[in-house]
Amino acid sequence: MVVSGSKDGRLRLWNVEEGGVVGDPWEGHSASVRCLHWSPNTREIASGSQDGTIRRWNPNTGRQIAPPIETGHRWVHAIKYSPEGDKFASCGEDGVIRVWSKDGKLLIEIKGHDNWVNSLCWSKDGAYIFSGSCDMTIRKWQSIDGKEVVVLRGHTSYVRSICLSPDERHLFSASEDCSVRIWDLNTNEQTGDPLLHDDELLALAIPSDGRYIASAGLDKKIYVWSLEAALKQSGDRVHVRACIVVVSIIPNWPCTLATHSPTGS
Repeated sequence: MVVSGSKDGRLRLWNVEEGGVVGDPWEGHSASVRCLHWSPNTREIASGSQDGTIRRWNPNTGRQIAPPIETGHRWVHAIKYSPEGDKFASCGEDGVIRVWSKDGKLLIEIKGHDNWVNSLCWSKDGAYIFSGSCDMTIRKWQSIDGKEVVVLRGHTSYVRSICLSPDERHLFSASEDCSVRIWDLNTNEQTGDPLLHDDELLALAIPSDGRYIASAGLDKKIYVWSLEAALKQSGDRVHVRACIVVVSIIPNWPCTLATHSPTGS
């Protein structure tokens, strides 16, 4: 199953095999949905919106399972459940990262970025949170107290998306400077040359086997890169494993993002 969020403030559940919407749209947000995330046990989905709220949903019923959380972010740009699923982190226009309990209690505020925060990810043990920002930096924080551990600098424009490799040896970042960069988390330095698109980048993903990196942006292309080749390169541009050109979108369907179930069910 896949859940999508739209400019109309609604979420929709899709059956990928049949290509159709399951049930009625999920209603609650009063503005565009900016981010979605499945809980690790797939029993709920969290959504963040330009209305400044986080809402939690039961994917079986499409109904909210708790009162909305007024985040203080203005626009909510990202939300990520912790690996244990007992809390989640959010970020947005105010440049602050907030960690919440599942019942909506604010546990900690993490400050340090100088601009919007666009993307988040957790380490597998839940000890660290990584963030990417419009201040062009990626930062690593202790999740327990918000202490800044390291700042990664190298991008020359907004960092839009980040993700960790499954073995947590590398972090990947996508930026409006048209590049994907790979960071060695042992040295906290960039490794290899940037992987380049022809326009600004918006999204980044890596599969569970960690063999490839998928990136997408305003050039209407999805590039799939070989991680092994990217790490071994020596100045030459890495060969793209695949390139998918987005030639059209569904008319009058303002879908802004989608997320699949972690189990693939």
